[in-house]
Amino acid sequence: MKNSKTKKIILIIVIAGILAAVYPAYLYFMPHRDVQDTEAFAALSSKQLVDEYLKDNAKANAKYLEKDGNSKVLIIEGVISSITKDQNDQTVILLKDADEEAGVNCTFLKDAESRIKNLKVGDNIKIKGFITLGASYDDDMEMYEDVIMQDCDIIE
Repeated sequence: MKNSKTKKIILIIVIAGILAAVYPAYLYFMPHRDVQDTEAFAALSSKQLVDEYLKDNAKANAKYLEKDGNSKVLIIEGVISSITKDQNDQTVILLKDADEEAGVNCTFLKDAESRIKNLKVGDNIKIKGFITLGASYDDDMEMYEDVIMQDCDIIE
C-alpha cells in the first residue's frame, strides 16, 4: 500500500514538472497579434490620444482596451520629437508637439526598420500599433508620462 501511494506522489510530481515546463514554452511560442493585418479601431492625432488619457484615464482605457485587456489597434498621427533605440535595439519614436505635456512613445517592429530609416525629427507621420500604457501625470515625480505603443509600423 505504501508503494502505491509513493508511485502516485511521484506521478503527480512528474506531471506538475511537465506542466511547469510546457506552459512557459507555450507562452513564448504562441502566435503574437498581427497588428498590421488588424483593422484599426480609430485614427487620431497624438495630441487627441494624450488629452483623452490625461482628462480621464479610466474612460480612455474603457474606450481603447478590449474586454480581455488587450489594446485595440490604433492609427496615430503626429510630429516626430525624437528617435532613439531601446535596450532591444528597436527604434523608438516619440510623437509630440513642442507645446504638449506628454506624447506618444512608439516602439517599432524589427521588420519596419527599412521603412523608417529615413525619418527625421520634425517629420509628420502616421503609425499603427497598440497601446500598452496611457498618458498620466506622476504627482511624486511632478512630470507627465507618455502613452506607450508597441508593435508599431509606419502607415504610408
